[in-house]
Amino acid sequence: MPTVAVIGASSDRRRFGNKAVRAFQSLGWTVYPVHPREAIVEGIPAFRSIRDVPRPLDCVTLYVPPGAGILLLENIAAAKPGRLYANPGAESPELVERAKALGLEPILECSIRAIGADPNDF
Repeated sequence: MPTVAVIGASSDRRRFGNKAVRAFQSLGWTVYPVHPREAIVEGIPAFRSIRDVPRPLDCVTLYVPPGAGILLLENIAAAKPGRLYANPGAESPELVERAKALGLEPILECSIRAIGADPNDF
């Protein structure tokens, strides 16, 4: 099963950080919700930091504001994910520049759509 860390996962079902957890899970991915204040997201234990997530990771998807995402990039790079999605609202020129400097190639796209799902279904 492919693995994904959803950074900015939320227990609020209206938020895209929650929709992503459900979308990836529905397609058979092993999902690791990451949020510093959430204990459980959609019945899955959440991790306070990507540093705590088991590896290897096939994918990391960002659902946090760009400023927060920039601060997480070093830890994301250390996890060596196969793909990094900077979802709409999580991207910025500064985030992309910093990610590339760390050897990451951020994909500026909705990760839910990228895996063949529709956010409106979740």
